[in-house]
Amino acid sequence: MRHNHLLALAATGLLLAATAACGANSSTEATKTLTWASTGGQFQEDEKKALQAPFTAKSGTQFVNVSPADASQVKAMVASGNTAWDLANMSWIYAGAYCGELYEKLDDPALDRSKFPPGTTHDCFVPTYRYANVFSYNADMFKGEAPSKIADFFDVKRFPGKRIVHDYPKSGLLEAALVADGVAPDKVYPLDLERALRKLDTIKSSLVFAPSYGAIQQMMVDKQGSMVLTVTARSIVTAQSGANLKAVWDFTTVDIGALVIPKGSPNKALAQQALAFVTEPAQAKAYAELTGTAPARADVDISTIGYSDVQKAFNAFLPDRGTLLEQDKPWWIENTDMVTKRWTSWKVS
Repeated sequence: MRHNHLLALAATGLLLAATAACGANSSTEATKTLTWASTGGQFQEDEKKALQAPFTAKSGTQFVNVSPADASQVKAMVASGNTAWDLANMSWIYAGAYCGELYEKLDDPALDRSKFPPGTTHDCFVPTYRYANVFSYNADMFKGEAPSKIADFFDVKRFPGKRIVHDYPKSGLLEAALVADGVAPDKVYPLDLERALRKLDTIKSSLVFAPSYGAIQQMMVDKQGSMVLTVTARSIVTAQSGANLKAVWDFTTVDIGALVIPKGSPNKALAQQALAFVTEPAQAKAYAELTGTAPARADVDISTIGYSDVQKAFNAFLPDRGTLLEQDKPWWIENTDMVTKRWTSWKVS
């Protein structure tokens, strides 16, 4: 299925893509320079330190860093025949939906898919790290009984207060709603969207749809919500910023971050070498220690990573963290357009 809303993004990114192309690698530098697009901020600084710098030391490759990594720019660059980016940190959904069309298929044998957990790889992406959609509550707002299972997120009578969620259907909320409604975790997919939305109807007046992760962080620090569902790294930063967050390890969806290669990258072979390198144990561990996320490869012993106490508190991949459900990559790639449209209409209904 083609995702029309993804295609529509191109209209807003055409000018930006042209600008990026003008500042891209020169022909004399192309073989030893990679342009890396990401989110900016501390996240990209961590990528530079843990992933890029060691590859430069090994291979001599230099990196040009740009942000943000926007899918509309990829669309525009490919359409113009002048792809400026070699690696982009963005949702794997785009690469899955337009694999071979807007994103390069990965064919370097060094990207051995058997090294990664089941359900985390695709022809056009492999994971570079793993994270979770963490359910937490503000302990300052529950002096007596505290939430202890995913169903408590949906029990506003026993556990009052606003629930802060990212305004994005793949935030883990739909899966949580189904499990809270009695669906066994191993039966969540294919996702029964209407059943999930009916469950969400029961707490709709208590949901706050935040437009960004930064907004989620600020709302929880300001105690505008008693509970939150957000990603690992943002949970950590929110706790570090002063919110007295406690994670609930009952049922948690987990997902991957991915570096993808836009179609027509002038340095595809080198980009794949870099991608294979950054997932190796040494780089994976260094990145995990900086961000609090988990290594992508299954052969990295998470107990050997020097997480801080606050990072450990929100790391779903440590032992005894309840049931973890990998978000189903083929299902989301196939159904994102439909889910997004239904999500949008449900919010205003």
